Amino acid sequence: MEKMTQSTIYVGMNDSETHMQKFDTERYLKILKNICYNYHVAFSVNQITGGYFHEDGTYVEENSLALTLIGVDKEIVQEIAKDLCAFFHQESVMAVYEHSDVEFISEQIDLA
Repeated sequence: MEKMTQSTIYVGMNDSETHMQKFDTERYLKILKNICYNYHVAFSVNQITGGYFHEDGTYVEENSLALTLIGVDKEIVQEIAKDLCAFFHQESVMAVYEHSDVEFISEQIDLA
């Protein structure tokens, strides 16, 4: 088993000024995938829905993406988070770091 950090970046798809989603979800996913590709990191992404309060007190429900990165240096995670914040036109994004035991398990079945 290895000790690794699992980082999750939560990024909303509503524009920070209009509080509305400007583009379809597929467009945001494409941007996220391109960012991960450019940083050369493996990732998983989930589409989620949530609600939160803006700094001005306005409550908003929105579609968001939860990007999971395992074993990626914190500095790279922060750079990816900054890129997502800028490209998605967000007030901020949230990064969560968890330290986990990771085990890679493999098994093969001979089908011949």
